[in-house]
Amino acid sequence: MQLDAQSILETLLADAKAAGADAADAVLYRAVSHGVTWRMGNLEDVERAESADLGLRIIVGKRQASVSTTDHSRSSLKELADRCAAMAKAAPEDPYCCLAPEDRLARPPHKDLDLGDYAEPSTEALKARAAECEAAALAVKGVINSSGAMASYGEGSKWLATSHGFFGQSGGSNHSVSVSVLAQDENGMERDYDYDSKTHFDDLKPAGQIGQSAGERTVRRLSPKKAKSRPAPVMFDNRLSASLLSHLAGAVNGGAIARGVSFLKNKLGEQVFDSSINIVDDPHIPRGAGSRPFDGEGVANERIDLVKNGVLTAWLMNASHARQLDLETNARAVRGTSGAPGAGSTNLYLEAGTAAPDVLMKEAKEGLLVTDMFGPQVNSNTGDYSVGCSGFWFENGAIAYPVSEITIAGNLLEMFACLAPANDLEFRGAMNAPSVLIPSMTVAGD
Repeated sequence: MQLDAQSILETLLADAKAAGADAADAVLYRAVSHGVTWRMGNLEDVERAESADLGLRIIVGKRQASVSTTDHSRSSLKELADRCAAMAKAAPEDPYCCLAPEDRLARPPHKDLDLGDYAEPSTEALKARAAECEAAALAVKGVINSSGAMASYGEGSKWLATSHGFFGQSGGSNHSVSVSVLAQDENGMERDYDYDSKTHFDDLKPAGQIGQSAGERTVRRLSPKKAKSRPAPVMFDNRLSASLLSHLAGAVNGGAIARGVSFLKNKLGEQVFDSSINIVDDPHIPRGAGSRPFDGEGVANERIDLVKNGVLTAWLMNASHARQLDLETNARAVRGTSGAPGAGSTNLYLEAGTAAPDVLMKEAKEGLLVTDMFGPQVNSNTGDYSVGCSGFWFENGAIAYPVSEITIAGNLLEMFACLAPANDLEFRGAMNAPSVLIPSMTVAGD
């Protein structure tokens, strides 16, 4: 489809110029998704979808507008360009709207990051994966019901072209398996889950292993207690600890910094974490879920040590954010088919520590191990943080009993300053972290 994509985008950009654009960029996404849901030994749902979405952005002076369509016919492209140009001419001025600097654009050949096997499985193969996963979970003693197992596949390609000469293609594939089950004892029922997701099927955990883990996790949660309200150490399980990186990524987003709505807005170049902490954003990890050879504006990208020895070193910026902040883009633009580019991380991860989770818990003596969370609340201006959760109370490094109906609260600046990572970093998506221990948070239970 690449030659068709290039022809479509070049035609659209030519139409944009003819309609009065000073500058323009266009993006074409093609996506395929295929998945099954399997519950209690029976097929519950099969879905497959294909899409090809096209987006155009036109800049006229200091004004810009964006439109999108799924119609790639010649008449539609001309109409799309005319409509977008008319919208741009009527839009309010934006002194920072721009294409990325031409001298920063990625030049071919673009790096091959092995981002997919493009091996779409048959519906029968997906059914077999989901069935195996659920059966392994239901085989765990104490598990009595299933919320369903899912096996899915997706692939996508993106073509980006700009009026100042950039054209590039990126994309990848993804395989995933997940299951959620319920267990019961004399004190009631509990639910838990497990999953895995990889760009290549060969890297995916066996479906039976995922199911067994989900079942065992669920049974361990039976007969929970309520923890006493108190300040206590809190360990975030490595399935959840990446949520802390998500809050960091939001706080260092160039858009939030430019608007002044981030609790980190005055922290660039300052010690935010302990000096042992390194947080990396690397778009060039082979087979990485967030890898890409160039950013959403066509800019050549590279690894950023976002936090180096505890010091915050950068914002995540596109070209417009960089203009507003009097900096240079660091190639973290993200682009959809509607609206101007935003910014975001690629493969963001917290480097692992040296101690196992149980060692950190033993050093903390007692506290809360969080294994499930819901309803996080974060004040973006102050960093105040609270979330409902469940998990386990630990004593002397060992699990003592399950707990539920708990809220934990703190401040992200204070949490970042003292968090300690364990050695169990595992890559499951585009944002990953090992288990982390916060020495003290407010635990609200009984």
